Amino acid sequence: MKRLTMLLLVCIMADCIHAQVPYGNNPAAGKYFNTGDANIYYEVYGSGQPVLLLHGGVYGSIGENKKLIPDLSKKFMVIAVATRGHGKSELGHQHLSYKLFSEDAYKVLRHLTTDSAIVIGIADGAQQGYYLAADHSDAVKKLVAIGSNFGAAYLTGVDRKYINEFGAAYLEKNEPVMVAERKKLSPEPARFDEFIDEMARVWRDSIYVSKETIAAIQCPTLIATGENDGCPLEKYVEAYRLLKKGHLAIIPYSDSLLLMRTPNLISQIILPFVNGVKPD
Repeated sequence: MKRLTMLLLVCIMADCIHAQVPYGNNPAAGKYFNTGDANIYYEVYGSGQPVLLLHGGVYGSIGENKKLIPDLSKKFMVIAVATRGHGKSELGHQHLSYKLFSEDAYKVLRHLTTDSAIVIGIADGAQQGYYLAADHSDAVKKLVAIGSNFGAAYLTGVDRKYINEFGAAYLEKNEPVMVAERKKLSPEPARFDEFIDEMARVWRDSIYVSKETIAAIQCPTLIATGENDGCPLEKYVEAYRLLKKGHLAIIPYSDSLLLMRTPNLISQIILPFVNGVKPD
C-alpha cells in the first residue's frame, strides 16, 4: 500500500500540473453545501441524469476523475464531491466513517436533484458507494465500485505495516510536499493533522463494509479491481456473490489504481455499464 499511495500521489500531482481544467479547485464549477456541521465542496459539469463521483481517501481528490468527467459530462450531469476533510471540504466535528461520508454525498445529491444517480466510487469512494446504495436505494440507480478494500483485517505484509504506521506524523516526515499542497487547498489547514489521524483510525478498522450492507444493495453494481490489489481477490468475489445484480471485472497486471494504470480499458468497462450498453 505504501508503494501504491506514493505512486498515486505522483500521478495526482502530475494531473494537477497538466490538466486543462483544475478539477477539485475550479471556481467556474465549484460550490459548497452545508450538510449539518461541515461545508462540503462539490463541482458540477454537464447536464442530464446525475452521475455522482466519489474519490479515494487522503491521497485521492476530485482530480482522480479527470479522465472520466469530460466523457460523462457530454451526456450526464456530473457531480464530483470532495469528501469531508479532503480537498476544499471542511472536516466538521463528527468522528469520520465511510457511512458519514456517504451521508454527506447523499445530502449534496439531494440538494441538487430528486433523481436517482449513477454512483462511481474509487477506493474509499467505493466504500461510500456501498453504504449509499444500501441505505438510500431511491437515490442510486447504478453503482460502480473501483479498487475498493473491505477492511484492515484483510491486509498483510507491507500493506499492514503501512496502515499501522500511517498518521499525521508519518505524512509530515515522508511526504512533506503533499502535506504542504493539501494544506494550501484546505479551508482549515490548522486541522490537517487532526484530519489525517482521524483517517488513520478509519483505515485501521477491521471491517469497512459488512456483508449485510453489500447484500442490501438492490441496484445493478459493477465491482472493478486489479488482480494485484492489496485486498485478496476472494473478498471481491465474495462481495460480487452477495449482490443481487452484480458484475465483476478483475483487470490483469493492475492494482487498485485502475483509472491511472489502464484508463482506456476501464473506460471501455465503465462507460458501457453506465450507458446500459453491453460490450461486443
